[in-house]
Amino acid sequence: MTNHIQYQKDGDLVTLTMNWPGSVNLMDEDFPGSIRQTVEQLEADKDGLKGVLLRSAKSTFFAGGDLKMFGKMPQNAEGAKAAFDMVEDIKSSLRRLETLGKPVVAIIEGAALGGGWEIALACHQRVVVDSPKVQLGTPEVTLGLLPGGGGIVRMVRYLGLTTALPFLLEGKPMKPAKAAELGLAQVVKDSEEATKAALAWIDANPAPVKPWDAKGYKIPGGKPYSPAIMPFQTFMPSYIVNKSKGLLPAPEAILSAAVEGATVGFDAASKIESRYFAKLVVSQVSRNMIGTLFLGLNEIKGGSNRPQGVDKFKVQKLGILGAGMMGAGIAYVAAGKGIEVVLLDTTQDKADKGKAYTTKVMDKAISRGRGTEERKEETLGRIKATTDYEDLKGCDLIIEAVFEDPDIKAEVIKKAEPMLREGGFFGSNTSSLPITSLAKNTTNEGRFVGLHFFSPVDRMPLVEIVRGKATSDETIAHAVDFTFQMGMTPIVVNDARSFFTSRVFAQFILEGAAMLGEGIPMTVVENAAQQAGMPAGPLTVLDEVTLTLPLKGEEAAIKAGDKPAERHPGYAVLEKMVQAGRTGRSAGKGFYEYSESGKKPWAGLAELFPQKKRGEYDIKELRERFLYAQSVDAAHVVANGVLTKPNELNIGSIMGFGFPAWTGGVYQFIEQTGRDQFANRADELAAKYGSRFRLPESFDRSAGSSTGTSAGD
Repeated sequence: MTNHIQYQKDGDLVTLTMNWPGSVNLMDEDFPGSIRQTVEQLEADKDGLKGVLLRSAKSTFFAGGDLKMFGKMPQNAEGAKAAFDMVEDIKSSLRRLETLGKPVVAIIEGAALGGGWEIALACHQRVVVDSPKVQLGTPEVTLGLLPGGGGIVRMVRYLGLTTALPFLLEGKPMKPAKAAELGLAQVVKDSEEATKAALAWIDANPAPVKPWDAKGYKIPGGKPYSPAIMPFQTFMPSYIVNKSKGLLPAPEAILSAAVEGATVGFDAASKIESRYFAKLVVSQVSRNMIGTLFLGLNEIKGGSNRPQGVDKFKVQKLGILGAGMMGAGIAYVAAGKGIEVVLLDTTQDKADKGKAYTTKVMDKAISRGRGTEERKEETLGRIKATTDYEDLKGCDLIIEAVFEDPDIKAEVIKKAEPMLREGGFFGSNTSSLPITSLAKNTTNEGRFVGLHFFSPVDRMPLVEIVRGKATSDETIAHAVDFTFQMGMTPIVVNDARSFFTSRVFAQFILEGAAMLGEGIPMTVVENAAQQAGMPAGPLTVLDEVTLTLPLKGEEAAIKAGDKPAERHPGYAVLEKMVQAGRTGRSAGKGFYEYSESGKKPWAGLAELFPQKKRGEYDIKELRERFLYAQSVDAAHVVANGVLTKPNELNIGSIMGFGFPAWTGGVYQFIEQTGRDQFANRADELAAKYGSRFRLPESFDRSAGSSTGTSAGD
């Protein structure tokens, strides 16, 4: 074992500098021994010790747990015990550190998340540099885990249940100012000031005792059974189940560990936390989420889908054709990243309205204390709303985001392309039209690419980059660079109608429509989808996008020669609705009735689609159908060569159209089920409901196993 914590003693002061090999400090296999050995040395030097500074040699303070190490633990009782023993070993050392009787101050100049924040909480004080790159907190829940290194126990004892639980359950990082407001840190302007503040704190607190170790300590706000906390404790379980649909075990485990731990002493609470942590570490859900949302995502962030050997590209000036919802959203995000934007539409009123979206979003942020008027004016100053194509001259990139009509797109592409600077490239925000066909309207098809953003752009982190038949590697590389410049995540797919995300998501909404046509009550359809983990019901989504859109897509596909052997029964349901004059929310009437007071299910549905009674349908099978419809179609996407990389399939499905995070994504859902078992169930559904559930002949039924594999492997 190598101790990666450098121990420097200068007189009566010790400086501990965490310096793991690689770019970040990590709670890996070396950490338990490193922290134990360090604490033992501090205890040996205790008599002549005035205080301890803990800092990092990296740009970040500490990156947290080694998730790859967790992934190697067996998914059984043996693995759970190994996880429990490991975390208990670490917590024993941290407990000895905080009961050292000498002041220990963490100096934080970079991110301290997860295990890093837990280490900092075990110190007596935290001095944090006020920098945009500094983030603090416990994001473990977003990966299906909980803070197992004392994060729950200490956050609850510092803040109380009602204040601590939102941070633990949501996993959102906090800024230095928030930590200071909560009394968890002292904020300073720079590194030099941080050292001075830490030394001053040591001088002022020669024998610190943590609050919970002091006589007479009480948890802020009271214990779980106190009158002030009881209503909160009663409400939280139902809130968590409603949010997670019972599919995500981590939030329930966090609540349980927090509440149970608040009824006992510190050491007992720590063991409770460790037991829940160990159970989650070996669960399939955590493996799925870690594999996709950490390992797979980091692989993409590392440039795995960027063609190599191409110089980095930076967009200084961006042109956007179409100032509607998508164009306005792209403009807002780009301007916020420091890019000069030309937002063009057919009339000045339309262009101005698109620019006003930035004002609307930023005003809302300012009202919530998340922005400033100065930042808003700077952002707006980068957006030029116009109708003049001449304003596009010198653009590094032009993106068309006009109406989904090939003729309209062809017209604007031909007008705008000559305005690109030499070496610039052109992108289309189409969600379904083949990029290869649209590229025919340019003079350089190699510099044309699909850039499919999702709505609302400022909240959806994915961009689907579509490679046309002639699109060059250089253009793909530049598109990936631009996506990162926008602070988003790219997946790269090959050209095909509806690409990957739009195609697979269509199976979800069409399956919901088909269920309605079979007589499944509307509320049952909607609830079954959400119980499976989808963020919204399929009929709600159809109303939002309008019921005519899928029908137009079907018509366009047939015209292009893409008619399937068997028509999806969902289309017939949509036709009936449209014939009844119900086209969606924009018309005020679709599957729902819309009014100023909200929405309610349309009463006429039962007459149009006679409904089955309870007991005549299987809720479990309905949930399965939603997941299988999408996963089977994703298998066809792979077979057709549109997208074949597991991590991009998984990330694209979760970030692009809300496939349930608990599954790890469409590919991982197949793998965790076991390919043979998945294929057998798909065959059963195909025999019962139609060929849309039939897997491609090339699907390998023997690969994988019932426990699945990590998406990042």
